[in-house]
Amino acid sequence: MNSSVQTVEQSAIRKVSWRLVPFVALMFFINFLDRTAISFAGPNGMSKDLALSAAQFGMAAGIFFVGYIVLEIPSNLALHKYGARRWLSRIMVSWGVVALLFTWVSNVEGLYTLRFLLGVAEAGFFPGAILFLSQWVPARYRSHILGLFYLAQPLTTVIGAPLAALLIEAHGLFGLAGWRIMFFGVAVPAIVVGFIAWFYLADKPSDARWLSAEEQRWLTDELAQEARQKAKTPGAHPGLALRDSRVWLFSLVYFGFIYGLYALAFFLPTVIGGFEAQFGSKFNVFQKGLITAIPYLPAAVALYLATQHATRHGVSRWHVGLPAFIGAASIPCALYMQSPVTTVAVITVTACAIFAALPNFWSLPARFLSGAGAATGLALINTVGNLAGFAAPFITGALKDSSGGYQLPMFVVGALMALAGVLVLKVAHAPMPRAAALA
Repeated sequence: MNSSVQTVEQSAIRKVSWRLVPFVALMFFINFLDRTAISFAGPNGMSKDLALSAAQFGMAAGIFFVGYIVLEIPSNLALHKYGARRWLSRIMVSWGVVALLFTWVSNVEGLYTLRFLLGVAEAGFFPGAILFLSQWVPARYRSHILGLFYLAQPLTTVIGAPLAALLIEAHGLFGLAGWRIMFFGVAVPAIVVGFIAWFYLADKPSDARWLSAEEQRWLTDELAQEARQKAKTPGAHPGLALRDSRVWLFSLVYFGFIYGLYALAFFLPTVIGGFEAQFGSKFNVFQKGLITAIPYLPAAVALYLATQHATRHGVSRWHVGLPAFIGAASIPCALYMQSPVTTVAVITVTACAIFAALPNFWSLPARFLSGAGAATGLALINTVGNLAGFAAPFITGALKDSSGGYQLPMFVVGALMALAGVLVLKVAHAPMPRAAALA
């Protein structure tokens, strides 16, 4: 490669990495914190105040995904038509307003309604963000870019769990219960950042005034060349993408990972809350928040290292399949440990496995999807995967109520993650091309 061209390439990718990815990651951080805030509220007063059983709590956590799933594909097609700047901004402000209303929820019916509406408001955000970032860099850099973006998800818990605990400990402020203050505190940033996104984001490289003319031209030419190549395949057409067996197999793989992710996210604070009864260990609300955050800091490191390895050597099916098998084996073991330390250690292994796989996973369907086909295919994968967002908390809660413990539901999680590993080895074969050095 010509040295001057390589210099332009490196500087363009670096600018995209620093200018766009942190902001979109911040949006994702707020997004994941808002949708999982119920997991912190449940064991810290909400379940008691609203008289929720484990199954009702699971239903409230999961019904979010019903509204989310119904509008996922239409929302992503709207983003493709109207542009990410307008659509992602609209999504954030909408879900921020709905999230704010949780501050005053008074019964289980109201909780169900607001969780459903929150899903409607958030529909399309995650696949839209993936699509948006994928449209800014060539395929060989997507694992790197998506890895940086995905760091927001484990960091949501690393930072968000102690933050949520501090807000909950502000019990009595303005005459509100601590869990209500927490909902208020995580809703307002969504509205604020949503308004900022309208002015900050650009829809394509040619609109980005922070890129030089050479960088704009290089990115535009590279992306146009990829689009021309993909336009010759079925992955460029929405209808054919929906009928592509690879899209459906990737959807089932994603289902297994999301089932594990949300079983972990929604019930980990509850499992930690049970340490007192199980081991005689006593923790205050803030300490529980810190313990909840422990697995996610190593998970963020594992995510970064896995995506860096994939970027240097090319994404292969083993970048996703191997973590699936590790997670499948570890998560049922967590509940058989004999101390809080060993329990959290095993949960940490599971979190590392899930987060090491997810950003590399999204590089795989991008090999054959483009344009409106990518908008449709990525939304379908996310839609089917997020059925697990409804199923995992509800089934986990129901099995816990019926069996009296979390052992059986965690074996279900392990089985589904193992299935995801088998399927990804089947559907993903060829490695992605390597990227040039980013330094």
